[in-house]
Amino acid sequence: MDFNYDVIVIGGGHAGCEAATAAANMGSKTCLITMDMNKVGQMSCNPAVGGIAKGQIVREIDALGGNMGIVTDKTSIQFRILNRSKGPAMWSPRSQCDRNKFIWAWREILENTPNLNIWQDTVRELIVENGAIAGVITCWSVTLKAKCVILTAGTFLNGLMHIGRNKFPGGRAAEPSSYKLTESINSYGIKSDRMKTGTPVRIDGRSVHFEEMEEQKGEDDFHHFSFIPQEKRQFVQRPCWTCFTNEKAHEILRSGLEDSPLFNGQIKSIGPRYCPSIETKLFTFPDKNQHQLFLEPEGSTTNELYLNGFSSSLPMEIQIKALKEIPAFKDLVVYRPGYAIEYDYFDPTQLKHNLESKIIKNLFFAGQVNGTTGYEEAGGQGTIAGINAHINCHGGNPFILGRDEAYIGVLIDDLVTKGVDEPYRMFTSRAEYRILLRMDDADVRLTPKGYALGLASKERHLLLESKANEINKIIDFTKNYSVKPTTINSWLESIGTSPLRHGCKLIDLINRPQINLMNISEKVAEFNEIISSIEDRKEEIIEAAEIKIKYQGYIEREKIIADKMVRLENIKIKGKFDYGSIQSLSTEARQKLIRIDPETIAQASRIPGVSPSDINVLLVMVQQ
Repeated sequence: MDFNYDVIVIGGGHAGCEAATAAANMGSKTCLITMDMNKVGQMSCNPAVGGIAKGQIVREIDALGGNMGIVTDKTSIQFRILNRSKGPAMWSPRSQCDRNKFIWAWREILENTPNLNIWQDTVRELIVENGAIAGVITCWSVTLKAKCVILTAGTFLNGLMHIGRNKFPGGRAAEPSSYKLTESINSYGIKSDRMKTGTPVRIDGRSVHFEEMEEQKGEDDFHHFSFIPQEKRQFVQRPCWTCFTNEKAHEILRSGLEDSPLFNGQIKSIGPRYCPSIETKLFTFPDKNQHQLFLEPEGSTTNELYLNGFSSSLPMEIQIKALKEIPAFKDLVVYRPGYAIEYDYFDPTQLKHNLESKIIKNLFFAGQVNGTTGYEEAGGQGTIAGINAHINCHGGNPFILGRDEAYIGVLIDDLVTKGVDEPYRMFTSRAEYRILLRMDDADVRLTPKGYALGLASKERHLLLESKANEINKIIDFTKNYSVKPTTINSWLESIGTSPLRHGCKLIDLINRPQINLMNISEKVAEFNEIISSIEDRKEEIIEAAEIKIKYQGYIEREKIIADKMVRLENIKIKGKFDYGSIQSLSTEARQKLIRIDPETIAQASRIPGVSPSDINVLLVMVQQ
């Protein structure tokens, strides 16, 4: 076996799989090093992909030419669009997946990706020569040389699991931790710290009283994660169920708090604010007498169920006793209890926007090692790290997405500019330009970029061109076709909207809330011909065209705002100033600017503690 590579990826989770396939598909000779080939792409926590803002990230990965959307669609056992009651900027796809089939779908892709080898082992140290990465040494004392290395080790670096007062090493249930690698990285001056996450109890479905729960079915329409046309979903779609905790269960949970590692000092690291444990919920919301729980299937045929909302590190007997006070779980049987896990991460402000280390050249970091939480956030970072590792090997400018181009761009800019003090999770509220970052147009935003890089396939690019042509045909017709009152008024009154006093363009009618492209096409024969002529992906194209028509004003307004900020993004300041000597800057601004060393004025403006007046000082100095 040849042990010389362009790119080595450490870790076979969601970040690692995307990083390895991205680099290999672009032409880099790549090696993915993983502890267990049978656990690549493992869904360590809940068996679901997507959710609010996270679903948009998966569509962005797919649009660039990544694989998470394809794997999700192949293994989906329930699909839904969240936030349908809100505007399209908030719509977010989510899918329950078959956990085991998800792994094997990923492994099939990995094993059939040209230029990609898999090596089952654990990395214990880096090889660094003249300030640049040169390779890695594994626990089997195997030396692998590489021009670039991407670290995507997830929760495995010095991982420590907790159930009550019991603690034991591991990166995931029944899987060992990775030792020595953090210490090797620290020895080069890269700082690390500890974070905590958790996972809930797994339940035997045969013991659940489903009649005590509310069923939550999925949706069966044209939506998927991948923009590549899909066949009908492969597996029988399974429902989820919801119920609530109660005061009796809370009393039992409170009785175990003195043995909770979160409250007795056993765990000192910070957990995710937006996915708290059940004991944290009791502490944070003492007046709430119930908390909602979601019971989710782990696969298409298994009886194993995941209890979303009941993440816990309380003693096992406390977890089970409390759950038995809930009517649906009165005869509860579990496969294993919930647990918490502590692990190492590295301060992401030590990274450039291409996810390369500022300290060791050609060393990249992606995923939970950067302080994030979630498969989707990891996959997005892995894609960008894989692209940029290939670029570093073969030449070219760094590939960086702006905050107005992708949620992935928002994510990475937040990490490297602001850092993290808790596990970072993406929300739509983190993006300034939500109406520009919709789930429906991720391909429009990113597939041309992915195609130019050589990552997105020609098939994807042709699909995008075809879709864009059909959308433009629809919009052009509505702009130019005139509607007369005599032909449309009776129908307008029948659907509860005002009749026309004089003729108007069809596009003006479509902007009314009661009217959509499908119902108006039934009343305008010429428009119906346009709609009927669409042969492939009709529903997807109609939805995209309707969003562009109805939200055109909002979209254009947000583009103007984004363009103004882009001008600040083009003002480069890295290396131009000795911030410590600029007395007109605030003390905090000087300290933060020295630490982050921003690339542009725009990035500097997003650093916490750098005020508008500090930015004005920098702008004046740039002009001078």
